[in-house]
Amino acid sequence: MAPGSGTALGHPVPSKPVLKDRQGNRFFLTAYGALYISDVQKEDALSTYRCITKHKYSGETRQSNGARLSVLDPTETPPSVMDSFQSGEVQVGRSIELPCIASGYPNPTIRWLKDGRPLPADSRWTRRLTGLTISDLRLEDSGNYICEVTNSFGSKEVTGRLNVIEPLRVTLSPKNLKTGISSTVILSCAVQGSPQFTVSWFRNTEPIVPDQHFSIQGAHNETLFITAAQKRHSGAYQCFATRKGQTAQDFSIILLEDGTPRIVSSFSERVVAPGEPFSLMCAAKGAPPPTITWTLDDEPVARDSAHRASQYTLSDGSTVSHVNVSNPQIRDGGVYRCAARNSAGSAEYQARINVRGPPSIRAMRNITAVAGRNTFINCRVIGYPYYSIKWFKDGTTPLPDNHRQVVYENGTLKLSDVQKGTDEGAYLCSVLIQPQLSISQTVYVTVKVPPLIQPFDFPPTSIGKLMYIACVVSSGDMPIRITWRKDGQEIVSGTSGVTIETKEFMSSLQISKVSLQHNGNYTCIASNDAATVSSERQLIVTVPPGFRVQPNNQDGIYGKSEVLNCSVEGYPPPKVVWKHAKGIGNPQQYHPVPLTGRIQILSNGSLLIRHVLEEDRGYYLCQASNGVGSDISKSMMLTVKIPAMITSHPNTTMAIKGQNKELNCTARGEYPIIIRWERGDTVIDPDRNPRYSITTNPNEKSDEVISTLKLKPAERGDSVFFSCHAINSYGEGRGLIQLTVQEPPDPPELEVREVKDRSMNLRWTQRFDGNSIITSYDIEYKNKSDPWELKHATRKISPTNNQANIVELHPASVYSIRMYSYNKIGRSQASKELTISTEEAPPDGPPMDVILQPMTSQSIRVTWKAPKKELQNGVIRGYQIGYRENGPGSNGQYSIVEMKATGDSEVYTLDNLKKFAQYGVVVQAFNRAGTGPSSSEINATTLEDVPSQPPQNIRAITVTSDEAVITWSEPPRMTLNGVLKGYRVVFWSLYPDGEWGEMQNITTTREQVELKGLEKFTNYSIQVLAYTQAGDGLVTGRWYIPSLCHTLIVFCLSFSLSDPGPPAGIKAVPSSATSVVVSWLPPIKPNGIIRKYTIYCSSPGSGQPAPSEYEANPELLIYRITHLTRGKQYLIWAAAVTTAGRGNISEKVTVEPAGKAPAKILSFGGTVTTPWMKEVRLPCSSVGEPTPTIKWTKDSEDTTIPVTQDGHRNILSNGTLVLRSVKAEDSGYYTCTATNTLGFDTIIVNLLVQVPPDQPRLTVSTTSTSSITLAWIPGDNGGSSIRGFVLQYSVDNTEEWKDVFISSSERSFKLDNLRCGTWYKVKLAAKNSVGAGRISEIIEAKTHGREPQFNKDQPLFTHINSTHARLNLQGWTSGGCPITAVLLEFRPKGTWAWQSVRTNTSADIFLAELREATWYELKMKACNSAGCGNQSSQFATLDYDGSTIPPIKSARGEGDDVKKLFSIGCPVILVTLGMALLFIIRKKRKEKRLKRLRDAKSLAEMLISKNNRSFDTPVKGPPQGPRLHIDIPRVQLLIEDKEGIKQIGEDKATIPVTDTEFSQSVNPQSFCTGVSVHHPALIQNTGPLIDMSDIRPGTNPVSRKSVKSAHSTRNRYSSQWTLTKCQASTPARTLTSDWRTVGSQHGITVTESDSYSASLSQDTDKGRNSMVSTESASSTYEELARAYEHAKLEEHLQHAKFEITECFISDSSSDQMTTGTNDNADSMTSMSTPSEPGICRFTASPPKPQDYDRGKNVAVPIPHRANKSEYCNLPLYMKTDPFFRKQAELHDPCPVVPPREASIRSLAARAYHTQGRHMTLDPSKQQALTLSHGGLSSLTSSGASGTSGPASSGAAGSSSISSGTATLPQRTLTMPSTSSTSLAPSGAVAAGAGASTSSTGGIGPTPGSSKVGGSRDSLLESSSSGLGRLQKQNAGAYSKSYTLV
Repeated sequence: MAPGSGTALGHPVPSKPVLKDRQGNRFFLTAYGALYISDVQKEDALSTYRCITKHKYSGETRQSNGARLSVLDPTETPPSVMDSFQSGEVQVGRSIELPCIASGYPNPTIRWLKDGRPLPADSRWTRRLTGLTISDLRLEDSGNYICEVTNSFGSKEVTGRLNVIEPLRVTLSPKNLKTGISSTVILSCAVQGSPQFTVSWFRNTEPIVPDQHFSIQGAHNETLFITAAQKRHSGAYQCFATRKGQTAQDFSIILLEDGTPRIVSSFSERVVAPGEPFSLMCAAKGAPPPTITWTLDDEPVARDSAHRASQYTLSDGSTVSHVNVSNPQIRDGGVYRCAARNSAGSAEYQARINVRGPPSIRAMRNITAVAGRNTFINCRVIGYPYYSIKWFKDGTTPLPDNHRQVVYENGTLKLSDVQKGTDEGAYLCSVLIQPQLSISQTVYVTVKVPPLIQPFDFPPTSIGKLMYIACVVSSGDMPIRITWRKDGQEIVSGTSGVTIETKEFMSSLQISKVSLQHNGNYTCIASNDAATVSSERQLIVTVPPGFRVQPNNQDGIYGKSEVLNCSVEGYPPPKVVWKHAKGIGNPQQYHPVPLTGRIQILSNGSLLIRHVLEEDRGYYLCQASNGVGSDISKSMMLTVKIPAMITSHPNTTMAIKGQNKELNCTARGEYPIIIRWERGDTVIDPDRNPRYSITTNPNEKSDEVISTLKLKPAERGDSVFFSCHAINSYGEGRGLIQLTVQEPPDPPELEVREVKDRSMNLRWTQRFDGNSIITSYDIEYKNKSDPWELKHATRKISPTNNQANIVELHPASVYSIRMYSYNKIGRSQASKELTISTEEAPPDGPPMDVILQPMTSQSIRVTWKAPKKELQNGVIRGYQIGYRENGPGSNGQYSIVEMKATGDSEVYTLDNLKKFAQYGVVVQAFNRAGTGPSSSEINATTLEDVPSQPPQNIRAITVTSDEAVITWSEPPRMTLNGVLKGYRVVFWSLYPDGEWGEMQNITTTREQVELKGLEKFTNYSIQVLAYTQAGDGLVTGRWYIPSLCHTLIVFCLSFSLSDPGPPAGIKAVPSSATSVVVSWLPPIKPNGIIRKYTIYCSSPGSGQPAPSEYEANPELLIYRITHLTRGKQYLIWAAAVTTAGRGNISEKVTVEPAGKAPAKILSFGGTVTTPWMKEVRLPCSSVGEPTPTIKWTKDSEDTTIPVTQDGHRNILSNGTLVLRSVKAEDSGYYTCTATNTLGFDTIIVNLLVQVPPDQPRLTVSTTSTSSITLAWIPGDNGGSSIRGFVLQYSVDNTEEWKDVFISSSERSFKLDNLRCGTWYKVKLAAKNSVGAGRISEIIEAKTHGREPQFNKDQPLFTHINSTHARLNLQGWTSGGCPITAVLLEFRPKGTWAWQSVRTNTSADIFLAELREATWYELKMKACNSAGCGNQSSQFATLDYDGSTIPPIKSARGEGDDVKKLFSIGCPVILVTLGMALLFIIRKKRKEKRLKRLRDAKSLAEMLISKNNRSFDTPVKGPPQGPRLHIDIPRVQLLIEDKEGIKQIGEDKATIPVTDTEFSQSVNPQSFCTGVSVHHPALIQNTGPLIDMSDIRPGTNPVSRKSVKSAHSTRNRYSSQWTLTKCQASTPARTLTSDWRTVGSQHGITVTESDSYSASLSQDTDKGRNSMVSTESASSTYEELARAYEHAKLEEHLQHAKFEITECFISDSSSDQMTTGTNDNADSMTSMSTPSEPGICRFTASPPKPQDYDRGKNVAVPIPHRANKSEYCNLPLYMKTDPFFRKQAELHDPCPVVPPREASIRSLAARAYHTQGRHMTLDPSKQQALTLSHGGLSSLTSSGASGTSGPASSGAAGSSSISSGTATLPQRTLTMPSTSSTSLAPSGAVAAGAGASTSSTGGIGPTPGSSKVGGSRDSLLESSSSGLGRLQKQNAGAYSKSYTLV
């Protein structure tokens, strides 16, 4: 075998190797016992290989002879297969190795195929060097397997067949059976598994032979029948299934009992009346279960409707039978007998049942009795009662008259042991029925005698003799029948030489010539009418022994097995004995052959000799005997022939390369002998190879032959096995001689084991030692750049070493190394040169040029440069930055952060620092080896921040009715976080209905401020905050300024100079011909407590100079004026009176008394706001003649629904509607109509029910090591302003919640002073005037930080001597949380007690008083607030002389128990921890997924809740229409572009989009074209896009809301908007270019529906986690809200259907989609819970035309109290712009119309006109948007129509404007009309008289008034809202403006 050329394979004998002299990675044991050596090396020839086998059961071991391997130089050869497989059969579930061992050079590659195809990927298939291993076999693994062996010189393949079979499985049923004798037993053997099996049956381990009882049936003999089973058949039955060595079995226990039935339960004698039903029960046991029959007086019980019998078997084998007699008569009386019978026998029980009635005796039948048995005679009496029953024999003798006769009380006569002559005769039964009267019946008994057989027996006999046996019956009634049976089978006379002669009472059996077939059991059977009897005897026939095969002389071959034939026969079977006489002459004396394991007698009598020896030659005698006749014997001679064998040869021998060598071999055996020499497997032919010569000579002194092989000279290739073969006619012998040729060694193979910074460890392998022991090694090394003349050398290394250390090297340097080896022959060549680089060492220099620069109030930027190059000692991997606070109270310890190196200059920002504090910073560089020295400490101070505490001791003092003074004190100095710049006071009014007024603020540097111009008689809420250069700090809690007159009554009475305002409204209606009724509303601003009202009445033509005055109660608000003149007109007005005087008068109304007055309503319409669950009264007082009727209705979508009276609603007699326990669904518009014959009147009341606010949408914005910043979006406020928020938080694993109260204006909050690296649970709830709302979903967040960890790159010990050790605690990284404690435990190895050391320092620590030269175990635990980290190690102290000690070797000692416990416990602990970790991971994943589900659900519910609240009553029926696309974890708003993208430049904010662009590059097959607009501006210093905190049905989201502070910072993300134009056939469009086309009726659009989609994506590449949200979380949901608001804005009318219909939310772990549908129920619970990310869709549908007239004829609402400027309806993000703050002072107050009714008026006034698509982008021009508004006075003007003029400056058309305009900022996307005129029906627009027309380059508003913004619009909307309270108007123009943010 050539070294490295391939493989070597051996099959030593025995075949199962368990031991070899040498092992390694190249040595393999195959599954079938072969030793496989891969990559054969030269030194493999030096080892001796043996095979040892061990018996599995006996433990006996055997060892083979030693074998040597001959290794040759490699030669290029094609592959060959050394071992392969042909076919195999293996059971399912087992493993098999298909051998395919190949050799060749180069080493061949092996490829496996199954059924012609490559093996499939399966972990059960393992390709090894020895073949293919298949584990856990399956049926489908069967097939043809091909092993392809290929190298560059050829290929070879072998094919084998593998059959996988299922193991045999046997099931025998029944498993256990207990039955009775004579029953039939069936055993079924079910076999599963491989087919072609055989089944055999055994009983008690003996094979079952079929006979008259046993029969085996079935295709595979799988059924065993036992008929007429006897007790001897009990036992264990086994079924064996066998197939090709496979055997499976199952067993069953059969127990046969004497199963004669026995009665276990019975009935008793009784008396019954006629017609009285009775039931009899009889239970019996037996084996097999018996059958029960019933008789009455020895006759079967009748079976009819009156007599019913049943029978069943219980679980215990008992048989139960019942007889039920439902209507007994006299004939049903008598003796009832139950008889239980089975194959084993019978049992009976009887008792009398008496039925009352006249006694009589049934006719009695004669009886036949059997002699010797018992007989019962029943007197068949029926009827009852009777006196007695008596028996007489032969009519005279009373019974009983002897001991065998018994008369029972029931009249039954028993005759025991019946006798023929005595008991036979007539028996009389006499029944006494009256004292002197009896009845009788006679029965005759006949006695029969059974036969009796005299004993007989078979005498001993032998073959050929005669046999005569007589069977004589000595007694019994004739006729008698006699038959014979043999072994249970009836004998037929004349067959098998048997003759039977039978006479009257005798039968003889005659055998003329006895043979072996006559052996058996013979039975004589006699029977007559009485009984059947039998007698059985056995016949035994003996046969003397005889030879079947006689022994003859034989030749045996030495070492082989030999059988000496000798077969005999006879009965009983003869016994064979062998004897041996040594020698080949005449035998002298025979001796018994010793029977050993080598010599055995076979079952047929032959003698088997295993491994014949020379001493086995001689004569052998075979002798047989069986006790019958004389013994027989026969002799034979055995001659032993000797095969050729090698008797002497050297096993191993040595030669020097180049010298001659002789090999000798001696052989013996039978002549002639031929000697042949082989080299390896090749026969040596000296004629062809002259280097070899062979000589063979006989040995004259013995019968041996000597052969000599000469080698001239020896070469390396001769180091192989030579064999000499001796051959003769009887065999062949072989002798192996291993020749070893010695020479200088080959160079060693050198490899690097370990490289350190200044040393390296080398290891080498000596592949070929020249067949001589290595004596030493030399190692040479140098710098790679130096020549070998400058080498360093290590000489004479011991040959026992295979590794060495080279020290004093330079770190991070490159070296070249080579090596030599020596043996006694000489030195090798140099080894292959290695190039090695040493490891890095920790840097020796600190970072340079460290500079600190404060960035924020909590961050400092650190910059530095890398250490000097020569001091780096390798590649700098990163840096550790240590920082500490240098202020008072700091602990002076450094906190460490780590970063990776990026170059020569580095930057790192330290964050989460204290505000306005000084910090010291040091920097250390580290490479792979460790950390270098630190830089000098440099100090820097963080920037200022806002104060963290509000001002203290705030107080409010009222001065006058509209002035107050606020004072406070400075916040604590430590909380200023900078230099205090001043204070800001924020205040707003609180109205009696719970609503808030506009927020105002004042800035001052003093600690007090005067508030002037306050509203009189009004409460105020005040907050004060301090600010630094960084901004505003925390605000104080709210302080309330009560109304002056509430707190200072005296001052109010004495000094109040303000009169009350005019009444808000007044009505006067005639009630009769001389009286009118006046009603009014209180003033909007009473400015005090109203004491009374004064009513004025004057007649213009009466000439009276002064009007009449009437005083009215301030609580009634109604007054009747009488004594007026009919038909005369009167002017009536009113004024309120307080302590300050009379207020302004109301408007004047004209009224004329009349006798017949049309119906009028005195009550006023408007808005009524109430908390839920209260009782509400809506008054509707009316007058008129005749008396009006009152009807209440409620608006619902397009219809009105009459209000029905029930337990919830009631209408009083005065017309008042009473609503009890109002709920949110009671909100809506209620209409009261008063009607009489002369007319009708109506009012509309808008009822707003306030409910607790909805749950906020809470998210986590940012986290740090000690804080969590939360952000939220409030839910629906429930119709009442949110007063504040309650934030609760607790540590995750506790339920101790802490409360934090937060202002209503806040949308984020920072939880400070939290524990580092800790999970917290947080929840939030909002409060309004009604109460606290639903709590938000509980979210979890974790502060930054983790448990400490030990840096493996850091050294654990910095110094160790014999008694001390210094630990490097700086190797612990804090994980971001300061380390609080370090616990150390150490002990000497092998001991139990631990020593503990606890420290709080992070510096080094000493372990003292250690034992010298001792190994220690060390455990370290470092803890911080996030947890504890563990590190364990071992170390050894030095010896007394400073030397190290060796590692501890495994030995029995004290530590063994610990090691055992450790070895057992570790796997258990690891498995437990693994399962726990898997459970925790799965739980965390589930929690995260549920978290995302809750987040998505909350967002969808928020959108749905805002959508589902309709303007009137809730919409009924399934939702229709719109869809919204929402992608939750991303923030950027995107709408897909069809044709292309236009990028907006940095200097432009809008872009024009024209029809030309829409029509370019249109694909004829496409339906839509589109243009995309990108807006990349990142806008700073803006508030939220829309304030969602106060949105409810019918309210403006920005009314009564404070302006967000201008200093708040929030990032905006770039947006991309796409305008898409679709073909006319497209049913739905997305922001279509012609989406404002004019319809044919009322100016509505004619498109079917508009669809809008928005998806959100984040503008950052950082991963986001939905459970702990990022800083932009609030922006995320505001962008979603903005998309929602935009889509709402695009509806054609506010009454268009807008529903979220479905969500498609995809789980992050799968692609499956979940669909949820939103019903119009509670929006917070109806949505299915989706998981993020996902998509929701909505669709908007246009309204019906009739929706436009809904606002006509509405009642006058309660005027809005606010007097804000016209921009008050703008969205909050517009208000924060300074431009609008300036404009707010220049415009008229906002319309005094509540938002709800304003939207209704705007709805009635809206119409649509054509609009163009143009967007102006030039930032240099101010695109103005006209904001117009008409007051109430303009609405009452008499103008009934108006037209729109031509457009000016590109505007949509000329518009009538009643007030000033407001100019929008540059970020405005305007969309004016491209037509010159606005189309509107004639008379559709109501214009104010004298209204002016203007255009300012923006959008021209419609005639009347317009407003900016809508109840739900987050983009600017300009729409008309001018509608008179009583004036009808048609549709007007409509336009839109959009702001991209």
